[in-house]
Amino acid sequence: MLYQGVLTKMQTYSSVPVQYYLIFENDFINVNQLLGKTITIKLVGYQCLNCGLDREIYRQGFCRTCFFDIPQAADWVMRPELSKAHLNEEDRDLEYEKKVQLQPHVVYLANSSNVKVGVTRKSQVPTRWIDQGAHEAIEIVEVPNRYLAGITEVALKDHVSDKTNWRNMLKHDVKDEDLVSWRERLKGFIPDEAKDYYIESNTETQLDFPVNRYPKKPKSLNLAKTPQYTGKLVGIKGQYLIFEDDTVFNVRANEGLVVSLDVTN
Repeated sequence: MLYQGVLTKMQTYSSVPVQYYLIFENDFINVNQLLGKTITIKLVGYQCLNCGLDREIYRQGFCRTCFFDIPQAADWVMRPELSKAHLNEEDRDLEYEKKVQLQPHVVYLANSSNVKVGVTRKSQVPTRWIDQGAHEAIEIVEVPNRYLAGITEVALKDHVSDKTNWRNMLKHDVKDEDLVSWRERLKGFIPDEAKDYYIESNTETQLDFPVNRYPKKPKSLNLAKTPQYTGKLVGIKGQYLIFEDDTVFNVRANEGLVVSLDVTN
């Protein structure tokens, strides 16, 4: 069966295991149903997720022009502590920035390759944890805006990592951690502005991914260098497709690429 469309990050549904969907303009695929099947991925072209033009993707699914212009790619997206909408100050588009920044955000601990701290909108729990391939996670604070979440993350990452080792995550080279104890140890480092938002009572969220076999030495597929690849799908974790020959394909990192997918038994 042949599918074609613009890659965007896989949509997920939190169940046991997590369900994954690729959404194209005129079709969608339940990727879990492709496990055990042979897939040929072919690069067809590019389509910027903002302007829709066939331009080479620069970052985050956007062409270079859009990346440096639109609010969805501003610095505060990756660095929440730079958010200014709570001060009524515009970065690129104040209306958009208020819509995104002035809503409940969560600072959390997630264990994917190691315990790491992160920030997400409350509406993105547990999606954010799934996208990172975390098998367990817990919330630390829930604050009313992105700025407070950002300064909390900055304070805590002096004491816990804010990075995921994607290779270890995919190899499932991880150990279970007591995230409640981690949270309690970090409580004293929360900035004064966010201390009242500390969450005392929640428990860990456990996540299970559809993986039949983890790669021993994961190697990343780069469609710009290898515009066509064929392999048998053996797992899905985070935003990665895992193939039998240890090739892994990060769907989110390839947003904006137009691809064809040919699926055979």
